[in-house]
Amino acid sequence: MIATTSTNDSGTAVAAAGEIEIPHNWSPRIYQGRLWNSMLNGCKRAIDIAHRRWGKDEVALHWTCLAAHDRVASYWHMLPQASQARKAIWDAINPHTGKRRIDEAFPHALRKRTRENDMFIEFRSGSTWQVLGSDNFDSLVGSPPAGIVFSEWAICNPAAWAYLKPILDENNGWAMFITTPRGKNHAHAMYQMAKSNPKWFAEVSNVLKTGRFSREELEEQRAEYVSMFGEDQGNAMFEQELMCSFEAAILGAYYGLELAAAEREGRITSVPHDPALPVYTAWDLGRTDDTSIWFFQTHWGEIRVIDHYKANGKDPKHYAEIIHGRKIEVSEYGENGKPVKWKLDAPIPEQAHHIAYHYGKHWLPHDAKPKSFASPRSALEQLNDFNVKAYIVPGLSVQDGIQSARTTLQHCYFDETRCAYGLESLKNYRREWDEDAKIFKDNPLHDYCSHAADAFRYLSLVWRNPESEKPIEKPRFLHDMTANEVFWPKHSQGSGERERI
Repeated sequence: MIATTSTNDSGTAVAAAGEIEIPHNWSPRIYQGRLWNSMLNGCKRAIDIAHRRWGKDEVALHWTCLAAHDRVASYWHMLPQASQARKAIWDAINPHTGKRRIDEAFPHALRKRTRENDMFIEFRSGSTWQVLGSDNFDSLVGSPPAGIVFSEWAICNPAAWAYLKPILDENNGWAMFITTPRGKNHAHAMYQMAKSNPKWFAEVSNVLKTGRFSREELEEQRAEYVSMFGEDQGNAMFEQELMCSFEAAILGAYYGLELAAAEREGRITSVPHDPALPVYTAWDLGRTDDTSIWFFQTHWGEIRVIDHYKANGKDPKHYAEIIHGRKIEVSEYGENGKPVKWKLDAPIPEQAHHIAYHYGKHWLPHDAKPKSFASPRSALEQLNDFNVKAYIVPGLSVQDGIQSARTTLQHCYFDETRCAYGLESLKNYRREWDEDAKIFKDNPLHDYCSHAADAFRYLSLVWRNPESEKPIEKPRFLHDMTANEVFWPKHSQGSGERERI
């Protein structure tokens, strides 16, 4: 029987009877010491941008074991997707010892039970630990966690932290974010915030700082990346994975070049709503996944993307409220839940600017036609109930749709504030990587970026320049004309011959 542990000054939890020391047969390397010591000294929020083979998960696992024997509570280790969790953490083997990493960090003598199917451990101390995915954070049940590790945070769903932060704030819990960079996305934004916040620990730990590899090993790694991805992509991979550069191109990104051009050309800026033009929307629907909506206006060759909205697990009434910018009060329902009497009520503060929108068409994907949202009536029908006149986008393959989106991006102006989340999703929308074959697959990776990217793909299929929006040529009078225009006007057919008046 393992006795209750206590923590000594060196950061080691020692069993009263002397049987087990925590961390077990492990101590942090010199370059891991800053993160370890900050947590040991009571830091509740930490982000470490560190290179490959730095030992990020190793530090996190041993720290969690120490925390779980200092405070009885639930602890989570979150990967970007639940499907990755088993391979990356639960079944991961330390190549130097041949043992599972979780067995090294959490010795069996400390455990009361282990549930392999659930990737769950209950310790004799009363604490529990589980490996999870950030893609289903809002469906997790059980006691609220007192500590969470977000592994590969740069490719996790950032909404997971927005959802879980209040829980940790309430119970004085801690959060550790460990990752390599993936461009200037939410991980970069968090690091920039944390640098100037005294309550946070923040560092970028690249290979030059750690000295983890020799110069020869680094050159071998660069050469390997170049042989796998080509010179440009290979060097970008080296800068990202080992030099921890936020500037490196995101490998496999579908829209990297187009969005970089939009930034250079000043097309990601402030884009106000034009009350003289209709607002169109393009949707990707989800119930367990996110629903994503782009709001855009078109004007003779320009696509002005003025807003983006996302939510998870909401019904059609909620999205109708977002479109109208007001709460909807239903006083009577009819057959199959069809609202018979309803009215627009109080403005929704965050969406009140939508009240001024004069809408054109609302474009939905094909899965809006079948019965969905756990209702006998389709999403299309339910939205139409609340005066959201929805239509179905034309059918096109995903790959053809991606090509259409690439072309469409060349015409787009994005509001950088209201479209921030959607833009981040487009920047990180990328091909799936086949780890075994060491090549990119033809299909997109399905993660938190997919929903906004799919909705934009639908936008690219339906945006148009109505003839009615063509600028009307204003009449010009004598005082507006040049001498050539007065004395040698061109023929209406456009010939260049002069006509004497």
